[in-house]
Amino acid sequence: MNRAFSRKKDKTWMHTPEALSKHYIPYNAKFLGSTEVEQPKGTEVVRDAVRKLKFARHIKKSEGQKIPKVELQISIYGVKILEPKTKEVQHNCQLHRISFCADDKTDKRIFTFICKDPESNRHLCYVFDSEKCAEEITLTIGQAFNLAYRKFLESGGKDVETRKQIAGLQKRIQDLETENVELKNKVQDLENQLRITQVSASPASSVSPQSPSTDIFDMVPFSPTSHPPAVPTPNGTQPPPVPGRAAEIKRDLFGAEPFDPFSCAAGDFPPDIQSKLDEMQRQRWRGSKWD
Repeated sequence: MNRAFSRKKDKTWMHTPEALSKHYIPYNAKFLGSTEVEQPKGTEVVRDAVRKLKFARHIKKSEGQKIPKVELQISIYGVKILEPKTKEVQHNCQLHRISFCADDKTDKRIFTFICKDPESNRHLCYVFDSEKCAEEITLTIGQAFNLAYRKFLESGGKDVETRKQIAGLQKRIQDLETENVELKNKVQDLENQLRITQVSASPASSVSPQSPSTDIFDMVPFSPTSHPPAVPTPNGTQPPPVPGRAAEIKRDLFGAEPFDPFSCAAGDFPPDIQSKLDEMQRQRWRGSKWD
């Protein structure tokens, strides 16, 4: 392994100061992962970490898993590790927390750096695989350190505190954005559950039939065409249906048939009443005859 910060002074850096201080330098690489280390620096420390992550990656590769690709954005503020397509920040390693950076001279594709995690205060070694740019990436991180240190001397140390505050605010914004996405997903799930509950709680069979309207005496209006419901007899059988009439009979306003004493058959009345009715019918017949 080789320390990236031991570059000789007679050699020029690869990038302009403006590119690293005002913008960033992007690189593509494969991310083998990160692992905790006991020391913040040391060649043997990173060598053990590389060996450990290579072995874990070999097992995952035998299971059909591919090494994930990432994009590195290097500036005087740190190293960001992003997903190449979505540009989602997976890790944001601030420069003042990086304590060691090196490339592997025995494997030209491997480079690493050690960074202190701000939440757990553990030292994590990040290991990457780049077929052509491993040494260049290491030197770019070294140049970022050099520029940041010179800026620190020029500002009297105030710029470092400002960067720390900005980094803390950026971390807070990132946490709030993640929390906002989670809350949106929960709200969407609740809306879907409420919609399903409303659909299942309102079947078509729950509509109750409307009762017929009544008049001011709370009576159902009379309808000549309506038939009373059939009431079963005491023995449980239904009564015979009422035979229909050939012609409609006129009824009065109370729904009763008009009374006709002459249409009644003999024997329907007592003898004295019947004799009077017969006499009235004979007089009626005589009157009609003289007319």
